[in-house]
Amino acid sequence: MNNSPEHNDHLLKVNRQHLKQHFSHAAPSYDDAAILQKTVAERIDERLELTTVQAQRIADIGAGTGLLTVKLMQRYPDAELFAVDLSEAMLQQARSRLIKPKMPKLGAVNRLLPQNFANKCGAVMLNADAFALPFADNSLDMLTSNLMLQWCDDLDAVFAEFRRVLRQDGLLMFTTFGPDTLKELRQAWNMADAQREHVNHFIDMHDIGDALIRTGFGQPVMDVEHFTLTYDKPIGVMKDLKAIGATNASLNRNRGLMGKERFQAMLNAYETLRHDGKIPATYEVVHGHAWAAQERFKGPDRDRSGLVEISLDEFSRQTRKAP
Repeated sequence: MNNSPEHNDHLLKVNRQHLKQHFSHAAPSYDDAAILQKTVAERIDERLELTTVQAQRIADIGAGTGLLTVKLMQRYPDAELFAVDLSEAMLQQARSRLIKPKMPKLGAVNRLLPQNFANKCGAVMLNADAFALPFADNSLDMLTSNLMLQWCDDLDAVFAEFRRVLRQDGLLMFTTFGPDTLKELRQAWNMADAQREHVNHFIDMHDIGDALIRTGFGQPVMDVEHFTLTYDKPIGVMKDLKAIGATNASLNRNRGLMGKERFQAMLNAYETLRHDGKIPATYEVVHGHAWAAQERFKGPDRDRSGLVEISLDEFSRQTRKAP
């Protein structure tokens, strides 16, 4: 799938207001159902352990209730952190874990603490859209995003916005859903009602990597991890999706009443996919990171300064001469 701007006509367009309403409605129930989101936030934190970036200003885009942001606070205690989300209700749910109470004055004891310890109040919460971030150009050292990009119908536009606010050589680290996500639910709906789209489509990791390069990112690294959640009944899948605000946000979705018969037909079809006594729900999680710098190593137009070319025969001769 080519996701460049001139090829976006065939993509499903997302209703941002519809999306915001669903996530706001789900905010109180989100943490209890967001098992996968918590696990993937831990995976991102583990990968950050391997980076050497010195991040002083970090924004977590699509922060939700702060599952990843709180880990960033712990990993980068001296950094200025921003939790950005489309839903203000989600950010309200995040307050308890992202806003620290002010330290009381402790006199002499206070002087023994690190200079920033008493003043560190947690993350700044910003109600904003990923397509229009409230940051100046080149003002951030790192951007993170945990399972948010699947709700963006124009990756080129959102990546261009990410690139705008990142400083040169700043780091973008993210996760999103790939095409195999909810494949069982999609199959069940196709069996019950093939004429309508009931499950969002998700973009392949190779297309995501291409979009990164098109928008000024370099050295993208992409890989995929699969998770399977299991349930006693198909309705459990639907309840969890509702609890985290996941919805078919396409502008082309059917706005008419679904009907109990059609919904029951889907549940019956899902039952036929039972495996080892459980109802499966597969999630393909795409991990990616890239740097805010033009791609230097791929393609015929890559920068070749400092590159020394040597034939295989010459290399063999040089190797034989080595002590």
